[in-house]
Amino acid sequence: MSYDLIVIGSGPGGYVAAIRASQLGMKVAIIERSELGGICLNWGCIPTKALLKSAQVFEYLKHAADYGIKVSGGEADFPAVVKRSRDVADGMSKGVQFLLKKNKIDVIKGFGKVQAGKKVEVDDVGKKTIYDSKNIIIAVGARSRQLPNLPFTEGKIIGYRDAMVLPKLPKSMVVVGSGAIGSEFAYFYATMGTKVTLVEFLPAVVPVEDEEVSKQLERSFKKMGMTVMTSSEVLSVDTKGEGCKVKIKSKVGEQIVECDVVLSAVGIQTNLENIGLEEVGIATDKGKIIVNPYYQTNIPGYYAIGDCVPGQALAHVASAEGIICVEKIAGQNPEPLNYNNIPGCTYTSPEIASVGYTEKQAKEKGFEIKVGKFPYSASGKASAVGHKDGFVKLIFDAKYGELLGAHMIGYNVTEMIAELVVARKLETTGHEIIKSVHPHPTMSEAIMEAAAQAYGEVIHL
Repeated sequence: MSYDLIVIGSGPGGYVAAIRASQLGMKVAIIERSELGGICLNWGCIPTKALLKSAQVFEYLKHAADYGIKVSGGEADFPAVVKRSRDVADGMSKGVQFLLKKNKIDVIKGFGKVQAGKKVEVDDVGKKTIYDSKNIIIAVGARSRQLPNLPFTEGKIIGYRDAMVLPKLPKSMVVVGSGAIGSEFAYFYATMGTKVTLVEFLPAVVPVEDEEVSKQLERSFKKMGMTVMTSSEVLSVDTKGEGCKVKIKSKVGEQIVECDVVLSAVGIQTNLENIGLEEVGIATDKGKIIVNPYYQTNIPGYYAIGDCVPGQALAHVASAEGIICVEKIAGQNPEPLNYNNIPGCTYTSPEIASVGYTEKQAKEKGFEIKVGKFPYSASGKASAVGHKDGFVKLIFDAKYGELLGAHMIGYNVTEMIAELVVARKLETTGHEIIKSVHPHPTMSEAIMEAAAQAYGEVIHL
């Protein structure tokens, strides 16, 4: 069978690209070897947020007295928490199935491999079928990266997928890596009652974030009883016996930390093995497929999007790339993606959300800057909801007033960051934010106040 477009992979890049192509009148097929929706819907973004919501509810129960509510006998049913997460993931996967059917997209089950001449071979448990297409998009995603000294060992050294479905709550855990995945799981397990040690090789947790945000998250983690070790390295893990003995090298020397489970959250690696890139001649570099701003590879008719190309490995990035790619294929003239205006979110408690330059990056770029910061401790809504940890920090170009970056940590900030992404897209100035009336009482007032603080006009600080 022949198609206008075949998409290999049904994650948030692949299925979004397929639907947009169908909207533009193309005959589309999507190839998936596992669950529709890819890692994000089944083993990443969505089910982890379900776990984190359970942790948040449990945290509320433990602090109910702070809100004048008496609760007795509240305890976590860990298997039920895990089951709820899996049910949410299953529901989302069925939702993608519905959307693909609604848009008349053929779903082909199996492992897709590109071939020369714009063909794709699909292997479904040994049965191989060849499909032709005018265009092919590779959206194969990525998986947990394994370090040589931290090979996954069933029940002992695990990746994020196993961390989502542990049969019982571990009493103790060492989390290696404090990026978004590591920090979210560290928060989840610590809240559920696990004794967590978070180990980060770099000098700060969530190292891609603004330095002040990193320091605030570390304070919050320590306040909840977590052990945080920065500038530290896991040298080895002894898995003999019942638990794990983790040898960690830190600024104060080497030490052994004993735990039930080690979670390795040190990044991802792309799924480029055995998908036919070498045979077709598609160029790669450092484990990523090389593409132009419209996601065309070096071989005409072959495209790539998502985690398997350079750029932030985020679901919303993959979706945006898929739409741009397909619109270009359809003969439109889409605007290339601005990778400096991509929001990043970490769903710990407090949450983190950011976009654009950090203060350090802005200075390194040579900007003369104005910085405004408004603490949640001065926010009426934050006091009312009982979440006073955190702040909003905005960075402006002193010459033109352009918003260079926004960095927030605190309650609900992942829902607030979109305002600042739009502001940067529209080249909004600091004074335009100050003069945009924000509702009271809300957490979002902190954005207006932070802008005002940068220009010496703040009222509530």
